Amino acid sequence: MAVTYMTADGYKKLVDELSEMETVQRPAISKQIADARDKGDLSENAEYDAAKEAQGILEMKIAELKEVIASARLIDESRISTDEVQILTRVKIKNTKTNQVMSYLLVSESEANFKEGKLSVETPIAKGLLGKKVGEKAKVKVPSGELEFEILEISL
Repeated sequence: MAVTYMTADGYKKLVDELSEMETVQRPAISKQIADARDKGDLSENAEYDAAKEAQGILEMKIAELKEVIASARLIDESRISTDEVQILTRVKIKNTKTNQVMSYLLVSESEANFKEGKLSVETPIAKGLLGKKVGEKAKVKVPSGELEFEILEISL
């Protein structure tokens, strides 16, 4: 079981999601199964098959979420330093080849959301940036080759 580091907000979000699955979605699917079962012959009942499949998918998601929550380690945000790039720091970087400037918040895999600028610490770019200080350059191997970034700023 892999340890997942996350903020208190990220943890609460997962717990709320799990609660919604168990208290709202699970009973709704059970009702769908019961309604489909009441319609008679199960061998040719597409509603029953679809509801059973949905139930299986939901139970798998619940189990995965419980595993993430069980292995979660909360990070005390007040103890995070901006001396070097680490999880929960926002890092502003410049691609030295294209001069494109980007900003990412490094987070756990479960909190990652590229559209929101939240980059998982498990990605090649984040791994290459971890431990670097402002002014340092990081060479990062990505599937398309090697990129070089200059660390411009580290903040919370």
